[in-house]
Amino acid sequence: MHVLLVEDDDAIAAPLGKGLERQNFTVHRESTGLGAVSAAAGTPSPNIILLDLGLPDIDGYEVCRRIRSTSSVPIIVITARGEEIDRVLGLELGADDYMVKPFGFRELVARINAVTRRVGAKDEPEEPIVPLSGGFVVDNRTRRLTREGTEIVLTRKEFDLLALLATDPGATFTREEILEQVWDSHWYGPTKTLDVHVASLRKKVGDPDLVETVRGVGFRLRADEPVLRTDS
Repeated sequence: MHVLLVEDDDAIAAPLGKGLERQNFTVHRESTGLGAVSAAAGTPSPNIILLDLGLPDIDGYEVCRRIRSTSSVPIIVITARGEEIDRVLGLELGADDYMVKPFGFRELVARINAVTRRVGAKDEPEEPIVPLSGGFVVDNRTRRLTREGTEIVLTRKEFDLLALLATDPGATFTREEILEQVWDSHWYGPTKTLDVHVASLRKKVGDPDLVETVRGVGFRLRADEPVLRTDS
């Protein structure tokens, strides 16, 4: 597995890189944000990115945003910034996980394995095209959400969340079910990430009632219109 390590502190990058190599990872290190963006688009492409936020040129948040605009490669933020707002912003920009320094090496490896396992285990959905209430259409083959032919750009996790709810519009999915199926049963991060992604999804679709909250239980897709399914 090819790991792109984005860390400007040699005292952290050197032992971390060696430790990952001992676990049979191939590690490429970048110490700047611009270098990271270039490496993410280069060859060989990374299987996962470990991204520090405090970089000398552009902020790690901007690195995450730029990479997410063209790639769905898994990103784990590793940073000393432990405030909730930092976690929320990182997740909103498309990070798959968030670790605060100092952290245990074994935990990092476990999270790398969990994130990559989630990505690799995605099966072809049973229903390729799923029309939803309000004129929305989920295309699981191209991983696109459209409304009247206009695409609404979602992050990978936002789409995975919507696609899961779209498997049974009107049915309530518990928070535990969603976290297990979208974030994996080995998810180590804060459960608040689910609320963050739901809020972001509602904002992007411009229809806050499309995803309904079932208090104390979880979430469901509105199904106040007949839902037709087709493969074309």
